[in-house]
Order: sequence, then structure tokens, then C-alpha cells
Amino acid sequence: MALLGLNIIYAANHLLAKGVTPYYLGPNGFVFIRVGMTSLLFLLLYIALLREKIERKDFLRLFISGILGSGLSQLLFFNGLARTSAINTGVLMTSIPIFTVILSFFFLKENITKYKISGIIIGAVGAIALTTLGKSPAFDSAIGDILIIANAFVFAAYLVMIKPLMKKYHPVTVATFNFLSGLIFVALYPDLWTDLNNAHFEAYNQRVWMILIFVVFFATFITYLLNIFSLKYLSPSITGSYVYTQPALVILLAHIFTFIGWTDDVTGSINSAKILFMTMIAIGVYLVSKPPTEGCSTTLAKKGKENN
Repeated sequence: MALLGLNIIYAANHLLAKGVTPYYLGPNGFVFIRVGMTSLLFLLLYIALLREKIERKDFLRLFISGILGSGLSQLLFFNGLARTSAINTGVLMTSIPIFTVILSFFFLKENITKYKISGIIIGAVGAIALTTLGKSPAFDSAIGDILIIANAFVFAAYLVMIKPLMKKYHPVTVATFNFLSGLIFVALYPDLWTDLNNAHFEAYNQRVWMILIFVVFFATFITYLLNIFSLKYLSPSITGSYVYTQPALVILLAHIFTFIGWTDDVTGSINSAKILFMTMIAIGVYLVSKPPTEGCSTTLAKKGKENN
């Protein structure tokens, strides 16, 4: 239930945040508010419950991973969302496991099975086709799609980089220092201050403020806690498999939110070609996430040395 809940929140976030940026608040200003408020929430939680000490040698990794996961990836995500459709955003974000496997092979020396190689190829073809051939001109943008893909790659790099830290420290400790590092990075981005200067907060209606609260509190802070909770009871492979629900949830919520008037009608961006490419990406992610079975453990690292 926790995993399903956080994926519903993520899907809703793609649609609701699109209604605020770039119309009321520029994407960089949105990132600053999101990262800044979430940093405060995690810092209060850390001080109240943990106060875990960090070894000096780990500060650099915490700082760099924070820049990647809470700074750069957020800037790429919101700038991409501001340019392309929420549907494409929800689909392309599912490519994170594919990038994670590739980066883990190069930096953590983790094996890549035949299934994963096939998944990488199928998912990559699906993502490229979605960006180039499956566009709905009135809703989608190739530049926006590329920014979302770049965000998925950067976030995958963040996941690979924090893996040793998550084994050593409490997840809330890692999140606190990561968000603080990300906040420093975002605050140094010049376009941020342009977005904040152009934002007329006094003119925001109740709906805009509610979306901002939802993005900060529910789509960032609460989802992170739900993910930690779920990992206590379920394996990482099951946890990761829930990413397959994202495209379907985004499409479903797009119709619901349009019907009740919460968002603009973006259902016109859904076409048969896009559904085909979504399916390809989903198949690719499934193959990449598929655990190796006994007797079928051929990997790139072992290729030529073993005959299974």
C-alpha cells in the first residue's frame, strides 16, 4: 500500500506541477521552493530523532550525491516538465532503472545479464522513438523530453553514488545532507533568482498554493518516507517493479483530473504510437529489473570465460 501510494503521488505530481510551472512560477524557482522546504523538514526530523554523526571522509560523497540527486536532477526535471507533456514525463522517468544498471556496471562492477542487455536496448529504442516519432506537437517537446531523460540519467548516477552511504547511515541522515547540498547548488544557479523575481506570489490563488504544498510535503517528503518504510518489508526488486505503474497512473489521473477540473486537458497527447513506445520502455525496464536465475548467469564480465 505504501508503494502504491507513493507511485500515485508521483503520477499526480507530474500533472499538478505542470499546472504551476512555467505559468505561475518558473521551473528554477519551483525547484528552490521544493528543495528548500524539504531540506527544512528533513533537518528538523534529523535533529529531533537522529543526530547521527558523519565520518569526515564521507562528507564529499554526501555533498556530490546531493548536488546530483537534489540539485541538478531537480533542475533538469522541472525545466523538462515545463516544456513537455506530463504524460511523456511520467513515461520517461521509468528509464531510471535502465541507467542505474548501466552506471552500476561501470562504477560498481555489477554484472549485466543477457536480460539486462536486452532491456537496455529495447528501453533505449522506446525512449528515442517516444521523443522523436511519438510526439504530439501541441503538447510535447523534444527538448523537454531530452531534459527529462537527462534527469533520469543524473538521478541514476545519484542512486549509484549513495548506495554505499545507505548501507552505512540511516536514510534520513543521507536525505538531510543530500537536500542541504542540493539547496546550496540550486541557490547558486543564476536563473533561479530571475524566476523568483518574476513570480507574483501575492497573486496566487488557493489552487496554486495547494499544489505547491502538495509537491513539497507529499510528492517529496512523504514519498521518501514511504519508500523507506516499504524497503523494510519488501525486497528492492519488488520495490523497483512498481515503477511500471507510472505510465498507466499518469494516463488514468490525467483523465480524472481533467474531468474534475484540477488540470488542463492533456489527454490529447496520448496516441497509439505513444502507447506502443511506452510499452517498449516498460518491457525494457522489466528485463533490466529481472533478477538473474540460476543457470542463466552469463554476464559481460564473464563472457568468454563461462559457458552456461
